[in-house]
Amino acid sequence: MDTILIVDDEKNYLVVLEALLGPEGYEIMTSDKAQEALRLIQEADVDLVLTDMKMPGMTGMELLEETKKIKPEVPVIMMTAYGTIEMAVEAMKKHAYDYITKPFQNEELKLTIRKALENYRLVKENRRLSEALSERHGYRNIVGKSKAMLKIYDLIAKVAHSKATVLITGPSGTGKELIAKAIHYESPRKDRAFVSVNCGALAETLLESELFGHEKGAFTGAIAMKKGRFELADGGTLFLDEIGDMSPALQVKLLRVLQEMEFERVGGTKTIKVDVRVLSASNRNLKEDVAAGAFREDLFYRLNVIHIEVPPLRERMEDVRLLVTHFVEKYADGKKIELTPQAWAALYAYPWPGNVRELENVIERAVVLHSGGMIDLKDLPAEFTKSKEDLDIERFIPPDAPLQSTLEEIEEKLIRRALKQSGNVQSHAAEQLGITKSLIQHKMKKYNISV
Repeated sequence: MDTILIVDDEKNYLVVLEALLGPEGYEIMTSDKAQEALRLIQEADVDLVLTDMKMPGMTGMELLEETKKIKPEVPVIMMTAYGTIEMAVEAMKKHAYDYITKPFQNEELKLTIRKALENYRLVKENRRLSEALSERHGYRNIVGKSKAMLKIYDLIAKVAHSKATVLITGPSGTGKELIAKAIHYESPRKDRAFVSVNCGALAETLLESELFGHEKGAFTGAIAMKKGRFELADGGTLFLDEIGDMSPALQVKLLRVLQEMEFERVGGTKTIKVDVRVLSASNRNLKEDVAAGAFREDLFYRLNVIHIEVPPLRERMEDVRLLVTHFVEKYADGKKIELTPQAWAALYAYPWPGNVRELENVIERAVVLHSGGMIDLKDLPAEFTKSKEDLDIERFIPPDAPLQSTLEEIEEKLIRRALKQSGNVQSHAAEQLGITKSLIQHKMKKYNISV
């Protein structure tokens, strides 16, 4: 039920308006003093304010101004028996929703209120969706607590509110687009479009059309005008994935757009100006490509104002547990699923050439195949379940190595590795090694390992 606050120093108007609007299904609050109304606006969940213009003490115009400071989206409708064009213009300049003169037509007032409330509901829904998107795509949704990821979170927070171009580099599957989305949804542009294009997935001519659009008849098959990604991203953010795969000719055109924020559609002559923040990503070493002449140096420096480097998963193995837990929850559909110590050990021992994307695929598969509420080795792909006999351990141990000292050296290294990979959480390291927490504490004391 929508709540309407009616403010008028003439109490008979309060009675009349409450009798008129109450049967429409609204919850009605009334006040004959603007100062008291302001307190209600601060404390109550008010959806619309209907206020008289001339009142002793605080006027309706002053109440409008104060309301917009507290709750700028709440619609305010002004009423007055002394209406002039100048007063109406002033009220609208101060963001009143509408202006009605007394005496008013009942149906006109009801219609104006309905429209104002419908508009307010749309505003609230847009804000809710925007907040949901921010929550879903913001950096708080990226999983990982390793030092490398904490550094990336800090960079996202610092660069999000700027207009600087950002280059995100790292191997395939590390989540570069997630970081780009986090920057967008933490920025003032979060309510506008986030548009992405994979520069390595399209031929040069198709990519040019995708980026800048084309006019009807620009080439065979161009049966209608098409807007490009730059136009679609106007006011928002454009993410250029795999920018290192862009042809030299397109690199020249992109550089001009980044410098001037203007371009022409393919086959067109009209110059189109846009306001777009550009984020880009590559799994290549663009510095090496610049040195080899495969990527323009001036474009590289234009894109690389801020550089975020995402490390491969094997270099932040302490994030594996958080990622696994996240993906299990994502695919378990509310069911409680755990991993056996053997499964954890196999996941930690794997080098993850496909990075986070591969880990997600492995966990999704394991959740589908698991039985009895536990994910075991048999639920993992074949490369995780190779027998110990497949390992050529002979080449790691000298032929004359003494048994006891060699075993102790291997044991110490395994414990140190497990602690590092588990973020120094002893219970997790013990679980990874398939031993108890008390035993790993005993071993840590034996080898003088501190965390």
